[in-house]
Amino acid sequence: MLLKVHPDNPGERHLKIITDCLKSGGVIIYPTDTVYGLGCDITKIKAVDRVALIKGIKREKANFSFICHSLSQLADYTRPINNDIFRLMRRTLPGPYTYILKANNNVPHFFQSRKKSVGIRIPNHNVPLQIVEKLGNPIMTTSIHSDDTFIEYPLDPEEIYERFRKLVDIVIDSGHSGDVPSTVIDCRNDEAIVLRIGKGEIP
Repeated sequence: MLLKVHPDNPGERHLKIITDCLKSGGVIIYPTDTVYGLGCDITKIKAVDRVALIKGIKREKANFSFICHSLSQLADYTRPINNDIFRLMRRTLPGPYTYILKANNNVPHFFQSRKKSVGIRIPNHNVPLQIVEKLGNPIMTTSIHSDDTFIEYPLDPEEIYERFRKLVDIVIDSGHSGDVPSTVIDCRNDEAIVLRIGKGEIP
């Protein structure tokens, strides 16, 4: 299904269609403040496996991130952070950043890697934020292209739909996206280390 959703004011009917899909184990493609994302409900292991299969990687080796709707929800899945990191996140979120943090035991066991870490995003885009808020827990996110290259990101939702219509349940059309992914910042050791320079300015 290609579902047109207003980028600023997604309607309740559309949000219900999307969250019902996620609760039933569906996989969706959705807009963010960077590139379109591929994801599912973090509690649905079969959906997570579907995403890994689409990406052509093993779930155990994947670096999937969570989309949260607020810093308070983020804290439900991460270990306590120091004041400097908290101030940095409060200053830059919502925004085009992925923060890698130490995971706590609320992160589903099938995401738990030996690193015990989790990537967290709070994008500056109302569609994913309202999906997560209505769903009641984060959605897993990964880009629809390789995490290691900036090229060939599909920008047009209709083109994305044609590519992925047989692989996912819903493609959300909220207009063209950018082609630069998020800036990735590793904060696991109580300092901010930039691992990838993306759309966000280096804070």
